[in-house]
Amino acid sequence: MTDPIAPSLDDFARLAQEAFDALPGPFKDAAGEVVIRIDDFADEATLAEMEIEDPFELTGLYHGVDIGRRDSLGPAAEPSRVFLYRRPILDEWCERGDVGIGELIAHVLIHEIGHHLGLSDDDIHAIEDDAD
Repeated sequence: MTDPIAPSLDDFARLAQEAFDALPGPFKDAAGEVVIRIDDFADEATLAEMEIEDPFELTGLYHGVDIGRRDSLGPAAEPSRVFLYRRPILDEWCERGDVGIGELIAHVLIHEIGHHLGLSDDDIHAIEDDAD
């Protein structure tokens, strides 16, 4: 038996792109301008700004102005980005053991795209609860 190898940053990028490509048309169209970035962890400045001490606590992050506020603020100064943090996602995947890595990456990606669309964490959790 061989030891399983953790998916690389490139593997994560491929899985995230597959998840994005599988989104329903209207959701995908609304999110289309989002740049997806894969990093091992959030940087120190992001963790400090969010008052997170343990970098394993943050699996993803939306950075930008949500599309609902853009018209009132004018064009965005920089592209909206969704960060997926590989090591915390891998950690959650190993701890849970009840979900595939691609499914978990898709879940985090969709959650962060929800923020791009202007949804709060409470809104996203309510939608998830209704889907179950």
